Amino acid sequence: MNSTISWELYRSFLGVVRAGSLSGAARDLGLSQPTVGRHIDALERDLGAALFTRSQSGLLPTEAAQVLLSYAESMESTAAAMERVVTTMGEGVSGTVRVSASEVVGIEVLPPIIAALHARHPALRIELVFTSRIQDLLRREADIAVRMQRPSQEQLVARHIGGIELGFFAHEDYLARRGTPRNPRELHGHALIGYDQVTAFIREASRAMPDWNRDAFSLRTDSDVGQLALIRAGAGIGICQAGLAKRNPALRRILGRQFSMELDTWITMHENLRGMPACRATFDALADGLAAYIGS
Repeated sequence: MNSTISWELYRSFLGVVRAGSLSGAARDLGLSQPTVGRHIDALERDLGAALFTRSQSGLLPTEAAQVLLSYAESMESTAAAMERVVTTMGEGVSGTVRVSASEVVGIEVLPPIIAALHARHPALRIELVFTSRIQDLLRREADIAVRMQRPSQEQLVARHIGGIELGFFAHEDYLARRGTPRNPRELHGHALIGYDQVTAFIREASRAMPDWNRDAFSLRTDSDVGQLALIRAGAGIGICQAGLAKRNPALRRILGRQFSMELDTWITMHENLRGMPACRATFDALADGLAAYIGS
């Protein structure tokens, strides 16, 4: 096997896996179809393994390609991280910083913080992605992350921000139609908004409210933003961040004394980035902004 395979071959390989065809990969990568085809032929030759089989729906990855995929994605993330780091070198706050957060925090909480940061540092470029996987930092898929758990990896720098309070909320129009539950037992007679797939946080929440489970939900979605939209629309009762509920005077807290949880909130980044002015400025701005949000 050739031990000096060019990254360009792996880049075309990822393009074909994602697009399902040579022509689709060529469009996505800005290359010609014959070039992508030559890259795949060369990679298969260098690896000594077939990577795709033809079908009516396009090119299908072989077992060898499936094994190779995660390694190629790691190479892609590292290459992108290298490009971002280069842009942040030098004096001043400039270049590109990639920030990851959960969907609801990224959409509902971070935009004004990022807007203020960019107003102070107009040469700074922020890439905002929605994910909660801590592995993103180790694989360099993101430079800074907002996470609801303390990272255990030694390579990461972390700052504890505080706890984001959660509670049951419903729109006043829904409560006018259906009434307000006075205790957890009365939730059974209501349209409840909840999850579809169980997560570690949901298992923890279930200890405080055992009856809050998938079978009880009239409306299910794993999107926190989707659940929030349903609550705001008056569809039923769901769990919401207290800080977000305060923004809508029509939302009412339900069973406030009987149910309250906190999302432990951390800002993390890879230790190799703390000396970069752009990463440091972004890290501090996110930490200060989230602390203000939690304290409001």
